[in-house]
Amino acid sequence: MFVLRSWPGLAVACIVAVIAAVVITAIVSIPFRAAARRQNWAKLLIKRVRIPFRIFLLVVVLWIAVAVAMPPEVDEGWRQAIHHAFLIAAIATGVWFAAGLAVYVEDLGLARYRLDVPDNRYARKMRTQVLIIRRLTIVAAVVIGLGAVLLTFPALQAAGASLLASAGVIGIIAGVAAQSSLANLFAGIQIAFSDAIRLDDAVVVEQEWGTIEEITLTYVVVHIWDDRRLVLPSTYFTTKPFQNWTRQHSELLGSVEFDLDWRVSTGGMRSELNRILATTDLWDGRTSVLQVTDAVGGFVRVRVLVTAKDAPTLFDLRCLVRERLIDWMQRYSSPSLPRTRVEVVEPPEQGTPPPRARDQGDSRLFSGTPEGDQRAAQFTDSIPVQHDDEGEVTSGPERGT
Repeated sequence: MFVLRSWPGLAVACIVAVIAAVVITAIVSIPFRAAARRQNWAKLLIKRVRIPFRIFLLVVVLWIAVAVAMPPEVDEGWRQAIHHAFLIAAIATGVWFAAGLAVYVEDLGLARYRLDVPDNRYARKMRTQVLIIRRLTIVAAVVIGLGAVLLTFPALQAAGASLLASAGVIGIIAGVAAQSSLANLFAGIQIAFSDAIRLDDAVVVEQEWGTIEEITLTYVVVHIWDDRRLVLPSTYFTTKPFQNWTRQHSELLGSVEFDLDWRVSTGGMRSELNRILATTDLWDGRTSVLQVTDAVGGFVRVRVLVTAKDAPTLFDLRCLVRERLIDWMQRYSSPSLPRTRVEVVEPPEQGTPPPRARDQGDSRLFSGTPEGDQRAAQFTDSIPVQHDDEGEVTSGPERGT
């Protein structure tokens, strides 16, 4: 025992502890590595907890070795400081290991929901919620670990009562100072579980179209269609209206509009539209409509409605339909192209009497026919005058008229 509790014995004990940690790690990892060749859960477990488990095990065995082989001539103050340092290291690595296990369980849940399928709305919902829970778990683990480390200091234990007594005042001050941050925090939690938006949702915010790329506890990142990133606070999605194109499903209906000449052949356009859609895989086969929605102001407005499986595909399909129909009109239906007509009228010669107006008798509303005279009488008959008991006029035309 005397040989063990010496400086050489301490060095030997530390070396043996490191070797023991390596051996234990190798023995424990053998079955999991064998399972990882066939099972995905084992791969996830090794990925998440391998490093924190090894460090936690190394800290524990070194702590045991130092406690057993510490030389007796070491001062008691240094002895307590060393044990305190190992205690803090064990708490930190233990919290890391526990957080890794929690993240591993969340990864198992995420593995059940695939995003590479056409209808992945429920999968995106679950992924959004699990990622928010993961961040809350990590924050909770850090707070618990930090609290456990602080409680290892005797001075903080003695001051615990006064800290609890002043917690109410501090909480009020912190709440007022961090009102915006707390609002975003609770808004982030609300977004995760209200299913208002999910990862990969196609949205229109601030007149920009994009997809939800990241949802955190305080902000949301929108990937704009031109590869910009729009970072919005979480409260934006709980206080302002926005468009979510994939709220229920990813299929969308889009329109393509043309202002064309009155000589346009809608039948020919409809046949060409059917031919275009039959030759592209962008169209999902649900809806194909060509209608004349307006015909005023010198133009005929033709609207085409088509559907696609998602927003990016719909955008490409609308561009394709617009391009092909324009090319078809230029090649085979040039009268359909929009034109602005100007009529040039020569002024009449001097001394030429103006043409006589047509007889407008048939167009009169209040005269010329018995029905017109009867209609006019409803507005021109005399209005009866009534008097009260004192002789004052109570109804009828105004006095003096």
